[in-house]
Amino acid sequence: MTQAAIRVGIGGWTYAPWRGVFYPDKWPHKRELEFASRHVTAIEINGTYYSTFKPASFAGWRDTAPDGFVFAVKASRFCTNRKVLAEAGESVLRFCGQGLTELGDKLGPILWQFMATKRFDPDDFGAFLRLLPAKQDGVPLRHAVQVRHESFACPEFVALARAAGVALVYADSADYPAIADVTGPFVYARLEQAEERHPAGYAAQALDRWADAARTWAAGGQPDGLPYVGDDAAANTPRETFVFFINGAKVRAPAGAQALIERL
Repeated sequence: MTQAAIRVGIGGWTYAPWRGVFYPDKWPHKRELEFASRHVTAIEINGTYYSTFKPASFAGWRDTAPDGFVFAVKASRFCTNRKVLAEAGESVLRFCGQGLTELGDKLGPILWQFMATKRFDPDDFGAFLRLLPAKQDGVPLRHAVQVRHESFACPEFVALARAAGVALVYADSADYPAIADVTGPFVYARLEQAEERHPAGYAAQALDRWADAARTWAAGGQPDGLPYVGDDAAANTPRETFVFFINGAKVRAPAGAQALIERL
């Protein structure tokens, strides 16, 4: 069975409770990305949600991480936290033009996350998807959207995302509805229910299930037992798959990512 790459990681790399738990005691703070990028296979950059960075920052992250490593980049809140998404064009261009492409072949998907209060408006959301550039500086861009209001759990939204070639983020969350339909050329999953009582955030049996799900996604399938709302129109082709351990008991995220990598 042909299978695309599966990349497993964490959100960010600067988190004080990881020091002495994930990072060795007295490990230099300025070398935390160096360490993290050699123990997981992807990182979701979260700082870009709050502020912009210079091209030199992206180039530095690129040069610090090893060959084959991939960064997902969380889009600016100024693009997504707005009443009328169709008016986000200038913010989208500013975000994509700040230097993301300096990551080179380590540039993974861009994550566009929406507030839990944002409801599905097909015209406005469709207009937003049309604002997302296919390329920046000649470099192809890939987009994933994370919606967190129950109004998005409808076939019309799934069809809209599929037509745009944009991936829906599957979020394992206790707080927000999940949509597992595969709509883009890659799969993006966020595991958000880590509990501190489990050394790896999730119980061993749950990690086994997520490993099976990741293999199924990477082989072009849609895992059983997840919530789907659209028709089963996803092409049966292998898809690069990203799984991030994020939120919940964040102190356990690196252990969860490493445990899943071991299973894969």
